[in-house]
This record gives sequence, C-alpha cells and structure tokens, in this order.
Amino acid sequence: MKRSFAERLLQIVLLIVTTLSSMPAQAVDYQRLVDADVRKFQAFFRKEFPQVKKDDFADGVYAIDPQARQQWKEVEEFPPYEPAIDEGKVLFNKPFANGKSLASCFSNGGAVRGNYPYFDEKRGEVVTLEMAINDCRVANGEKPLNGMKGDLAKISGYMTFISRGQAIHVQVRSAAAYKAYLKGKQFFYAKRGQLNMSCAGCHLQYAGRQLRSEIISPALGHTTHFPVFRLKWGEIGTLHRRYAGCNENIGAKPLEAQSEEYRDLEFFQTAMCNGLKFNGPASRK
Repeated sequence: MKRSFAERLLQIVLLIVTTLSSMPAQAVDYQRLVDADVRKFQAFFRKEFPQVKKDDFADGVYAIDPQARQQWKEVEEFPPYEPAIDEGKVLFNKPFANGKSLASCFSNGGAVRGNYPYFDEKRGEVVTLEMAINDCRVANGEKPLNGMKGDLAKISGYMTFISRGQAIHVQVRSAAAYKAYLKGKQFFYAKRGQLNMSCAGCHLQYAGRQLRSEIISPALGHTTHFPVFRLKWGEIGTLHRRYAGCNENIGAKPLEAQSEEYRDLEFFQTAMCNGLKFNGPASRK
C-alpha cells in the first residue's frame, strides 16, 4: 500500500530521533536544519494561500477567510478577553505569602512572551510561558495553577498582551534541543485516535477546506495568538487546552497540560512560526 507523504515524513523523523544520540556533538548545525524546515513549511502555506501576507498568518483562520475576518475585527473592537487581561495584571502583581510576586520572576515587567517556548539546557526540557509561571509560584511556596484555564490563562494572557509585537524566534542549538523539536514534529505528523488523524492532516493537508460550518485553520500561525477566549468555552484558555480538545475531537486520549509531549509540540509549532509576531490573546469561536 502506498504511504502518504505524512507517513513517510514521520518514518524519517523517527529514524532521526533514534540515531541522533550517536552523532558527534559538533557534527550538525541544528538551527540550520530547523531553518530549512521553517522555509519549507511556510512556503507550503504561501503557495496554498498566495493572497495572504506572511504576517497575517498570525491571525489564524481569519487570515484566509475574508468574511470571518470582518466579523472577527468587529468582535476585536470590544474584545471578550479584556476582563481576563485586567484580572491577569492583578494576579501578576499580587504578593505571595513571602511578599514576592510573579513580577519578581520575570524581567521587562513581564513582557517576555517572545522568550518562550525555549529549551532549557540545564533541565533538559522545553519550558513554556505557563510552565515558567507555575515554576515561579512553586519556587515561592505557592501551589501551581490549573494548566488549561482560570488564573494561569489570565496571567499568561496579560503577559502575552503586553508582549504584543515581539518576534518569534525559536532557537535550537543542541542535540538535546533538536531531539525535543523532533519529538514535537513527530507528534504533529503522527496519526492517532479513533479517527486516525494527525495535526498535519487537518491543519496542513486540509487547511482552508470546509469542515461542517467552519473553515479549517492553517497550521502556520497557530501558536501566535494564545491564550485565546473561545466563545465555545466562554472564557480564556491556554494552547494546551486546545491541544487536549483536538485530541478529544479525534477520539484520542488528551494529555495533561504541560506534559512533555504538548510542550515539545508547542516548541515545534512555534518554531514553524519563526519570523511572525506574537499578537495574543485573541478571540475565537
């Protein structure tokens, strides 16, 4: 049986992940490999949607659907996530029991969205903004927050809002970082669940096509605007909440927010957006 492009690519990724550990530390320019992936990934969408400016892909599905874009712009005049931003600001500056606050953990007043996600070489894992927020809380004797919604999403939303316009520039400089990147890439292209579908199947192969009453969004730009206020949720939620929802939609078991798999997926997907700018939080259906 002839294998699909995604299946062949997945096999290649698995082979690279398996053999990478045996390669000399200085044998590969990892960032150059990632940059090549980024060029191919973005070129695919530029070819599929030639009428869309590169920077506009940061607007998700509203970059490719003119009618929905107009409706979205009208919503953005009085954005439903505004109260969450205000609450997030209060929570960001609220003192912990020890007198410190989240503001003591982050530079630039918390406008650091452009620094995440990144691979922490000492810890040997990808660190996301939401993970860093909870790390700060735990380091100061506080309990971690729910990783999908609530106060964590509000704090992340505030920090993202004051970081709007910061460039996305995920860097992959080591073999360990490249392994995490490849695991995220593998997750993106691997089929799973009762429907045997992948992230790529929907948001790369079928991007722009109709799914019931909705247009499928392109994968390019997926991570630029989170956290988002979804009308379906009635509140603001994190990217990992969206990942979990996607898994449920295809009949796959959702993973925990900030699981290694979801963090690696975010690392890969954000790298594919290199050159775009963070513009969250945003509103979505």
